[in-house]
Amino acid sequence: MKKQSNFDFIKGETLLFDKPISWTSFDVVKKVRMEVSKALGIKKIKVGHGGTLDPLATGLMIVCTGKATKRFDELIGLDKVYSGTFCLGATTPSYDLETEVDKEYDISHITEAQIKKLAAEFVGQQMQTPPIYSAIKVEGKRLYEKARKGETLEIKQREVHIYSFKIDTISLPIISFTIHCSKGTYIRSIAYDFGKRLNSGAYLASLRRLQIGEFRLENAWEIDDFVKTIKPKE
Repeated sequence: MKKQSNFDFIKGETLLFDKPISWTSFDVVKKVRMEVSKALGIKKIKVGHGGTLDPLATGLMIVCTGKATKRFDELIGLDKVYSGTFCLGATTPSYDLETEVDKEYDISHITEAQIKKLAAEFVGQQMQTPPIYSAIKVEGKRLYEKARKGETLEIKQREVHIYSFKIDTISLPIISFTIHCSKGTYIRSIAYDFGKRLNSGAYLASLRRLQIGEFRLENAWEIDDFVKTIKPKE
């Protein structure tokens, strides 16, 4: 899908954005809704996204407007491709940098061969436990809301599929990777499990979503560029 400059937001558009770091997925939707409404000179338009991306992650988000929001079920079910980094030798409660390191571990026993072998073992179908710092709803509340209150609860595992898991570079304690996975896969949980299976610990240090189904990051809008493009001519 290529970027365009002529839109019909009411009839419906499927838009690709490169989400900035620290923005929530809702921040992106809110910004697009506000700017599109302003450009059309209307008070309200239906806008939503086709899959959440964590605030500390960057990369591809699909945002739909108008009647295109009916595509959400289709879009949410698509597989994803990410690149990112793990940091070995430590864990955090959120499995990423949202929270501070709570435990440190030895990594002197870990070899490059072990890391590459383990990545290959992750490929295939498996059960995964989502992080407690996630947007999954339990009893009507988001898990991260319960986590921030210090509540403890049992989290149900879910079935996910890893299609490929490539280790790009190793510069301990940092491991760079590219992963192709099914919907609902938490890369933060993969980081945590990866460290645990190396008899150590690990957390997700960075994450960038490159692809959703056939939608690619290289065709995505920077938010500021999109706003300039749809801004009414004075």
